[in-house]
Amino acid sequence: MAIPLLDYAPSSQNQRVAGFEKPGEEQPRIYSPEFMTGSKEINELIWAAYYQIFHEQQMLASNRQLALESKLQARQITVRDFIRGLLLSDSFRRLNYECNNNYRFVELCIQRVLGRNVYSEREKLAWSIVLATKGLQGFVDDLLNTEEYLDNFGEYVVPFQRRRILPQRSRGELPFARTARYGTDYRDKLPTPLRVRKPFNLRKFMAGSNGAVVPWLFATAIVLIVGFYVSTYLGILPTLGGY
Repeated sequence: MAIPLLDYAPSSQNQRVAGFEKPGEEQPRIYSPEFMTGSKEINELIWAAYYQIFHEQQMLASNRQLALESKLQARQITVRDFIRGLLLSDSFRRLNYECNNNYRFVELCIQRVLGRNVYSEREKLAWSIVLATKGLQGFVDDLLNTEEYLDNFGEYVVPFQRRRILPQRSRGELPFARTARYGTDYRDKLPTPLRVRKPFNLRKFMAGSNGAVVPWLFATAIVLIVGFYVSTYLGILPTLGGY
């Protein structure tokens, strides 16, 4: 028997009320095949879906799902099915699911699928339980079947960040596309860069070295240099000009 979703209270109503802002460049563009007829517009919709799910850090040709793209272009699947396929792809699993803990992955998916930040730690806990009990596919299906997703995006609209720009604010919220794809726990496991080597400082070396060692090193170097030139001059060693 599946565990029911844990109750959690919304912490903000910005995403739950209709916006009356005037259309502008900062407002999200709605991508839906209902208003697109040409292949160029469908390709733009596909690009918008990739950008929403993978974000600009993962926009690679190797992450493309050509079979899903073909089905969407032929209208054999809906945009929601296309989003589901991207979330369940091996690329998304490897780049987002396997390098995060459940809490960070839930937060990431709510941002990219529902278009908002998590309401609270309790919401992250609730969806983490779903992810732990039903697996990745069950979690994705439940997220796409929520009333919130269906009311805002339905079957044919690419998800977008909702209510990022508010009239009473001078600046909008940071776009989700600019946030890191992994949390601090995974970041701390990454190898640190090698320490940058500082240039050799002779004065500091002589000041910090033993007074008896430094003269001995210089004397040895002088003896070796003089011996090399004397040997070369006497013909013991081959000269640079011939043999």
